[in-house]
Amino acid sequence: FAAPFWELVFALGGGVAGGTIGMVSQRYGADAERELAVTVTTSAAVVLGLTLPLMAAYWVIPGLLVDLVGTGSEAVGYGVEYLRVVALGVPFAALNLIASRTLVGADDAWTPMLLRAGGAVVNIALNAVFIFGFGLGVVGAALGTVIANVLVTAGFAVGLARGGLPIIGAFPVRIPVSRPFLDRGLGRDLAKTGTPLVGANLARTGAQFPRLFIVGLFGPGVVSAYVVALRVRALLDTPNWGLSLASSSLVGQALGDGNEAEATVWAQTVLRLSVGVYIVVAATLLPFSRGIARLFVSDPTVLPLVTVFVAVACASVVFRGVDGGSTGPLRASGDTRWPFYSQLAGMYLFALPLAYLGYVTPLGEVALYASLVVETAVPAAVTYYRFRSGTWRVVSRSY
Repeated sequence: FAAPFWELVFALGGGVAGGTIGMVSQRYGADAERELAVTVTTSAAVVLGLTLPLMAAYWVIPGLLVDLVGTGSEAVGYGVEYLRVVALGVPFAALNLIASRTLVGADDAWTPMLLRAGGAVVNIALNAVFIFGFGLGVVGAALGTVIANVLVTAGFAVGLARGGLPIIGAFPVRIPVSRPFLDRGLGRDLAKTGTPLVGANLARTGAQFPRLFIVGLFGPGVVSAYVVALRVRALLDTPNWGLSLASSSLVGQALGDGNEAEATVWAQTVLRLSVGVYIVVAATLLPFSRGIARLFVSDPTVLPLVTVFVAVACASVVFRGVDGGSTGPLRASGDTRWPFYSQLAGMYLFALPLAYLGYVTPLGEVALYASLVVETAVPAAVTYYRFRSGTWRVVSRSY
């Protein structure tokens, strides 16, 4: 039950980091080293301002927070223990997002992968020691998460300050500690570009609660099938992270260099690649929907329903390729309001009402299938429309 609160950290930090990558990539392309450095430190200050109050709330009133979403005294108790300890890692997790997006914006996705993968390995090792060696249970799991995030943050901080790390090598950017750390103008730009992305993340995260409530009205079998579909789609959506961020980095660098034509070519190329990848993934796995469903359930009475939901998830994920490929250049240019609008429209104007319509009308599960599709199709249509309009190139000139 502490998971939604940990996800909130990534919703806030990821939104600010989304604004950071656009601003960093443009300044990297323009060789504006001073502005790039201050952009990073300003981003770090903003994300600390957002997450330190969260850390305090998680530490002081974890019981009140977990009670809002949890049921069952034992499970709630575990959630409270976990949230109180993991609160200490909140600001570090957010800072890691800023640092990793900074390097991606400067054309280096390899270093963040190494550092964060190393953090994941440390987390697993510490969990094994704390949980099984010392018998700390959920507290041990939380401690492992906190320590791993602190170590990753330290690695990013030292590497950015020195311009590199032993073994890993040189960083593409260096953030001197002697520079001014804040700039009001850059802070305003970051707020203008990052706030809609925070809103989009919060809209996506917040919708999980009403969605699961509505699906729960259909009964436990449907809930199981629906949750399996969401998990399958999340796994299939893995390429979106890399492709969309690559688009933001490449497009932003070209915009920073004043070459809008090159930026457009990069945006179109990554969009086509993204759509192609998702079509291949969906087409490859769709015929195996039943086999995939068997990995999650064995009950023969539920298996046919789960199979259909998995098939719908495979089909609907193609639109995530369109959405991610279109959002990348919008994020790079600072034109971030439309991704926010797309999430609001897709989830709250279409997916949730359509799902509820299935409960109050004879449509039943068919409405849930349709809601899975429109949840991805509507944002894809909105962001693609904005991308095709070319307005994002005009917006980029303001930053």
